[in-house]
Amino acid sequence: MSSVLYDTPGPRAKRRNVVYTIGFLAVLGLAAWWLLSAMADKNQLAVEKWSPFVTDSRVWTTYLLPGLTETLKAAALSILIALPLGALLGIGRLSDHRWVRVPVGTVVEFFRAIPVLLLMMFASGIYREYTTISSDFRPLYAVVTGLVLYNASVIAEVVRAGVLSLPRGQGDAAEALGMRKGQTMMYVLLPQAVTVMLPALVSQLVVIVKDTALGGAMLGFTELLSQNRQITANYGANTIATFTVIALIFIVINALLTHLAGRLERRLRQGKKSAAVNIPAQPGATEVKSDAVSGA
Repeated sequence: MSSVLYDTPGPRAKRRNVVYTIGFLAVLGLAAWWLLSAMADKNQLAVEKWSPFVTDSRVWTTYLLPGLTETLKAAALSILIALPLGALLGIGRLSDHRWVRVPVGTVVEFFRAIPVLLLMMFASGIYREYTTISSDFRPLYAVVTGLVLYNASVIAEVVRAGVLSLPRGQGDAAEALGMRKGQTMMYVLLPQAVTVMLPALVSQLVVIVKDTALGGAMLGFTELLSQNRQITANYGANTIATFTVIALIFIVINALLTHLAGRLERRLRQGKKSAAVNIPAQPGATEVKSDAVSGA
C-alpha cells in the first residue's frame, strides 16, 4: 500500500532497510557498551552509588520530594497564569483594531525573543531592588515571572495560529447569524481551535516544567534538579545515579501530563461531533441555536 508521500518498498528496499536497522542497532549497542565501560571505570556503577535511592528514605524525604514539590509549585503557578494570559494576548493579536493589535504584537515579540533565563534574572533583580519580598521567596517569584512572560508570549502565537488555521467559513457563518466579533471568537472559533492547539500547548507545558531547573542553576531556587548537589555531597559523589533518578522523575511527570492532555483531546473531539452552539440572544431578538458553526 502506498500514499502520496510514501511508496511501498520492494524486495531490494526491504533488504536494505533490514541492513540499515541491524547496522544502527550495532552502533547503538557499541555506544552503550562504551558508555557503561566508562561509567564502570569511574566506579559509577557500584551498588553503593545506587542503593541509597532504594534503601535510604531520607534521600527522598529530605532532598528529592521537597525539590519535586518546589518544581511542581513553580510549574503550576506558571501554567495557571501563562495559559489565560497567553490566550488574551493571542486574541489581542487577532483584533481588528490596530491600536490593540500592534502593542500586543510588540509585547509578544519582545518577550518571546528574550531567553527565559534572562527574564528570570531580570525579575530577580527587580524584586531585590524595588520590592520587600523575602529572599526565601524571591527565587520562586523570579522563576514564575520569567516562565509566565516567556511562555505566555509563545502560547499567544499558538492561539493565533490555531484560530487562523480554521476554515474562513466558520467566521462567515457566525457573522451571517448576527454574532459580533467577540461572540464569534468566544463561542465559535476558540472552542474549535482548542483541539488544533492542544498538541502545541502540551509541548509548551512540558517546557515549563523542565525550565524550572534554570532557576535552580542560577537563582538558588531549590527545585528538583538543584538537589543533585546536596545528594552527591552526602552520598558518595553518586553523580550519574542522581542525575538518572532525577531524569526519570521528570520523564514520569511529563508523560503523565502528555497522557492527561491526550485524554482531554479525545474527549474534546468526541464532544465536538455532537455539540451545538448556543448563541446569546441580542436585545430584541430570540436566542438562536445552530449546528452550522459548531464545526460538526
